[in-house]
Amino acid sequence: MSTGRSDTTGTGTAGDTGGINTYKGEDRALRADRLGTPGLLLSVLAASAPLMVVAGVMPTVFGVMGIVGQPLLYVVLGIVLMLFSVGYAEMSRHVHNAGAFYAYIARGLGPTAGAGASLVALVAYSAMQVGIYGILGFEVAGLFATYLEIDMSWWLPALAAVAVVGVLGWLKIDLNAKVLGVLLVIECALVVIFDIAAVSKPGPEGLSLHAFNPDTLTGAGLGTALCFCIAAFVGFEQAPVYAEETSRPQVVVSRVMFMAVGYAALFLAVSSWALTVAAGPGFIADTSLKEGPGMLFGLTEERLGATFTDVLHVLFVTGMFAALLSFHNVVARYAFAMGREGLLPAGFGRTSKASGAPATGSMLQSAISVVIVLAFAFTDDYPVGDPTAPVLHLFTWMGNVGALGVILLMAAASFAVIAFFVRRGAGRAQAPRLVASGLAGIALLAIAVFTVRDFDVLVGSGPGSVLNWLLPGVIGVALAGGLVYGAVLRSTKPEVHARIGLGNEAFQLEKAAESTPAPR
Repeated sequence: MSTGRSDTTGTGTAGDTGGINTYKGEDRALRADRLGTPGLLLSVLAASAPLMVVAGVMPTVFGVMGIVGQPLLYVVLGIVLMLFSVGYAEMSRHVHNAGAFYAYIARGLGPTAGAGASLVALVAYSAMQVGIYGILGFEVAGLFATYLEIDMSWWLPALAAVAVVGVLGWLKIDLNAKVLGVLLVIECALVVIFDIAAVSKPGPEGLSLHAFNPDTLTGAGLGTALCFCIAAFVGFEQAPVYAEETSRPQVVVSRVMFMAVGYAALFLAVSSWALTVAAGPGFIADTSLKEGPGMLFGLTEERLGATFTDVLHVLFVTGMFAALLSFHNVVARYAFAMGREGLLPAGFGRTSKASGAPATGSMLQSAISVVIVLAFAFTDDYPVGDPTAPVLHLFTWMGNVGALGVILLMAAASFAVIAFFVRRGAGRAQAPRLVASGLAGIALLAIAVFTVRDFDVLVGSGPGSVLNWLLPGVIGVALAGGLVYGAVLRSTKPEVHARIGLGNEAFQLEKAAESTPAPR
């Protein structure tokens, strides 16, 4: 069935005579030329919250899953994601759309598939953001109790963070990039200082490379560890979301993706190895299981003193805040792209005239965050200071739901890249990229299967719990709902269906249609 779609790029920036900014006002487009390579790189890296990964994710993989070879796992996943980025980056040169994942999937696998992907992306990134409010609220409440002797419930600082992130979401993206950049640079610098201190003063087994031995990747928890570790990379794939706001999207976006994956793989591998050196490869699993997130701070205090550790606690909070802001910006832009193409009400497809930010999408994410935080707060009957509700429930449940969604989106995007270029008559020059995309897609699908199979381990629900199918079912419902919605649009509003994934091209088509004389 012909949809009237075009595979030309035609992205229509502010200076294009046929572009979106010349049609129905500038508030229908994200403002261009506001992010360069440094700003975009810092924005996407902030989503990974490196200190939260080092303090929270790494001890869980070492202790709960017993995977001593976590450093090697980051290297392996870095290779898989590099393969994924080969095709994904090439796609970003041809399609500039704030709805990156769903736009790419729509252009490769069809508009109906794109509609399904759009809801999955909205739910997945929203879940990942909201989950972080739980651990941030608990950590801030702990800081108040430790340093000010003030006891408070975790959801009070969580709601305060929702308000601050919501305000920043209304402001200019280049201002947000500066905020994210400062926080990220300081955070990474402190972790690197710990890495150097750990290597300089190793634990009881000395300076050991045992964690890079392939034999350390065996164990029943390997499949679960793959999901945890790949979630630590989340953020790099967000670069195309900002394509319309960069100076040279066909160059900057792909460059940032490769830089982000390379940096994340190196940073995570070295930092997890430093933890094994500090605690000792033979002791790291037991120490992580016993101390959890406190392990990093204990090892740091032994080597760098109490003051440095106190600063690290504060940066733990600011790093999570940076991740919250990064995810908030992404969700707002997905909502903007969906509103612009008719998948959401038209109001979502307009930006603030004052700042150029997707204000309605920002408000939507803030409202969702308030509702979910309050829902967990009202059902929280745990004592003040007990981390169980916000951390093991809100953070773990929402974080893993989001991670599953992103893994599936990456797998689908890999196959969409192949379909897109094959349909355009890809020759030998594109063959290596298509092979890389195929390998990445297969690997990511395998990780998704492991994730669903071991979801009881991921969320700590135990065998037979309703959560084992209910939580991953959230992504399943979003996918099914999106596919049904896309099929309905194809039958009832074919013109809207044909626009899915076209971004600015959709408005070029609309303008052309309006300029065509009506038949007599």
